[in-house]
Amino acid sequence: MRPVSFSTAGLPEAQKIARWEEHNSRALIGLRCRMLGEAALDATEVNLQLDGMHLARVRGNAHVVERPAAEVRRNPADAVAVYLTLVGEAFFYHDDGVLTLRPGQALICDADRPFMRGFSRGLEELAVKVRRPVFRSVTGLDEVRTPLVRDFGRGDPSARSFARLVDEALTSGGPVDEDVALELLASMTAGHDTASVHVANARTYIELHLSDPGLSAARVATAIGISERHLSRAFGSTGVSVPQFVLARRLDRAHTLLASAPGTPVSQVAARCGFGSAAHFSQTFRARYGRRPSDVRREARAALPGNA
Repeated sequence: MRPVSFSTAGLPEAQKIARWEEHNSRALIGLRCRMLGEAALDATEVNLQLDGMHLARVRGNAHVVERPAAEVRRNPADAVAVYLTLVGEAFFYHDDGVLTLRPGQALICDADRPFMRGFSRGLEELAVKVRRPVFRSVTGLDEVRTPLVRDFGRGDPSARSFARLVDEALTSGGPVDEDVALELLASMTAGHDTASVHVANARTYIELHLSDPGLSAARVATAIGISERHLSRAFGSTGVSVPQFVLARRLDRAHTLLASAPGTPVSQVAARCGFGSAAHFSQTFRARYGRRPSDVRREARAALPGNA
């Protein structure tokens, strides 16, 4: 699963809105779109489809999107939506009033309750669609009756980690730990168990810094705002210590690199996965998988077309 892009650039002006609506209906949530002025729609979306979540980064000029009751009936999403504002203000109109979302704020709402969103100065945001059965399984909630606003700029550590994870997935196209993302969303929505939230925040930070050989439990604890001892207790519930988790994730990533990019030297794989030396990497890799890194690399190269 890799990010894919869609843009209205180059489309005939008369087709831009219709094509934008069609794309969002397939890739995210069905919406009706209209412009605020005479300018044509200039919008781009990068999408990544996961098992239970659909991620997107959206950029566009000033416009309004609506999800009226008729659209909900015609094209139900059966999902919860999360919108994380990066640039520009976003206005959210719903049954109980209007909210103004500023950069650094996230909105959690039910995608099957009518709403309207407006971007008077354009927008750049992250958008996440979570299938309702998945949302229910991690929060215990069937719906979001009242829209929720969370501060991912500074205030809410779970929202901040969630935004980082989504942004990294769409930017790099690297592997996404969907369970971590859902645990963070559960914390944002329903205030789940504190220890689980700390573990989810730590795992997000670790994923984004695996290539750093100086990554340590102390560094992780400082980054997510708790003591090292508190972090150790939180990880204790998982049965794996922080160093054990870091090593396991480094080895997982290294195995993926060796199998998918067999032209990469073993020493580079070791460095890219945060190992201080190729010798230590080879030793721990063999202890985990029962094979040398060079064996995995050689088999992957032999499997390439033309090498049979």
